[in-house]
Amino acid sequence: MTRFLKKAFADIRSNRFLNVITIMTISLSILVVSVFMLFFENASRVLESWNQGGRAMIYLESRFSPDMMPGLRTRLESLGGIREITFIPKSRALKRLQEEMGSKTEFFSTLEENPLPHAVEISMVALPSFDQVRELAAGIEALDLVESVEYGQGWLGRFLKLFNLFKMTGYGMCSLFLLIALFITSNTVRLAFYSRKTEVEIMRLVGATEGFIKTPFYVEGLLQGFLGGVLGVMILLAGYLALSSGITQNLGSYVYLDIRFLSWQAMAVILFSSTFLGWFGCYLSLKQILK
Repeated sequence: MTRFLKKAFADIRSNRFLNVITIMTISLSILVVSVFMLFFENASRVLESWNQGGRAMIYLESRFSPDMMPGLRTRLESLGGIREITFIPKSRALKRLQEEMGSKTEFFSTLEENPLPHAVEISMVALPSFDQVRELAAGIEALDLVESVEYGQGWLGRFLKLFNLFKMTGYGMCSLFLLIALFITSNTVRLAFYSRKTEVEIMRLVGATEGFIKTPFYVEGLLQGFLGGVLGVMILLAGYLALSSGITQNLGSYVYLDIRFLSWQAMAVILFSSTFLGWFGCYLSLKQILK
């Protein structure tokens, strides 16, 4: 095996330009795939964390009074899917609003009566899909004394549309870039083979087996794929470190963000895929040449 590795490295050195182009193409393809995987991992975690601890605010009609709360609680619990129910009287809601606004409380001194409605805050159990969250919210809104339900339906709906659009685009882009990398890898192996055609013919004449002839090319393809994968992940990591700190600094005060890099499992899959890509490109090329 050491002999084959030395031979593969010698071929890479003798065809530096072609191999650098191949490795860069693979790394670019892996970078595109990794960007989509990074987005999917973080977006899926956001959706999962929301489902695990999804909260909603139920705003009640003006005719509601606190002594009606036990009956409303019973009806809410009968719907299922609710883990915790907290009644927020309008006096507490006004006090909370005053505390959040801090020094800007001059407006409240002009109020003759509390304009806020009574509300109920609920914590949902883990629901597998956003559609089920919608159904639960619709069931709550249909109850008597309930005026409206707010559960982040606006931003969640937009986020899911973006997520699905990005997923479809990602599949197409990833497939295209992987095909390009596969094409360039197979052609690099083809050119390397033709540069050693005389040597291969001599090896055949002296009785070398097909496996003995092909193995250095396979090792070369594996090295190209692995190095391309490592380079692609390193570029992604550099971009992640540069951008994530800026995003957290700018938006961290307004929105809770938990942006993480790819998991070790995802990186292992990426490196395995890129290594396989290099080998498969070599396999396709040699299958056509050595018929």
